Amino acid sequence: MRRLDQGSLSNQAYLALREELIAGGFRPGARLLMRDLAERLGTSITPVREACQRLTSEHGLELRSGRFVVVPEVTLERYRELRVIRIALEGLAAERAAANARTGDIVRLRAIQRDYEDSWNRSRDEGVARLNRAFHFGVYELSGLPILVRQIENLWLSMGPILKLFHESVGPDYGGFASHRAALEALERHDEPGARDAIVADLVTGGAEIESYIARLK
Repeated sequence: MRRLDQGSLSNQAYLALREELIAGGFRPGARLLMRDLAERLGTSITPVREACQRLTSEHGLELRSGRFVVVPEVTLERYRELRVIRIALEGLAAERAAANARTGDIVRLRAIQRDYEDSWNRSRDEGVARLNRAFHFGVYELSGLPILVRQIENLWLSMGPILKLFHESVGPDYGGFASHRAALEALERHDEPGARDAIVADLVTGGAEIESYIARLK
C-alpha cells in the first residue's frame, strides 16, 4: 500500500484499504493489526480505525476489537450468492461497455491483458490478481454507469481475497485467457451481447474452479 498524503486521512485510508481488499492484497482470515496498517500507510491509528469501521459496514472486514480486524472467510454458500449477483451486474456492465468502447480503450485493455498473461506465465504472484482486477474494471468503467461500477466493487470486497488465493493455487493451464480475449473482440465489434456472454463465461468457468477450491479448504 502507498503511504497517504495530507488531507482527509480517514477517507484516504478507507480508499487504500478498500483497494487492497478488491485487488487481493489481503488473504481470507488474515488478522490485521490497526497499528501495523497505520504504520504502512504512514498515518495515526484514528484514520485507520475509522476506515476499518466503514469497511466493516460494507462486509469487507470484521471488527474484532479496537486493535485489529479480520478479513472474512468466504464460504461456499456465500461465494455462490456473490457469483449469481456478479453475473447479473458484471454482464450488464460489459454489455454497456461494448456500446461505448473506443479504439484507445481497446488498446489499453489489450496491454493490460498482455501483462496479465505474462505475469501468469512467469510467477502468478500478487501482480496477477491486480492485473485481473485492472482488466475487469477497465471494461466495467467503460459502461458509463458509475453507480453500477460501485456496486460491483462492493462485491469484489468479498471476492478479492479468495481470488488471490485461487490464482496462487490453480495449475498453469488456467488463466481465463480465452474469455478475456473474447470480451476484447466483442468490445472491438461493439457486440453488446457478445461482451456480456464473454464476461459471464469467465465468471462461470472460473466459478466452477473456485467452488472446487473453496470446498478443498474445508
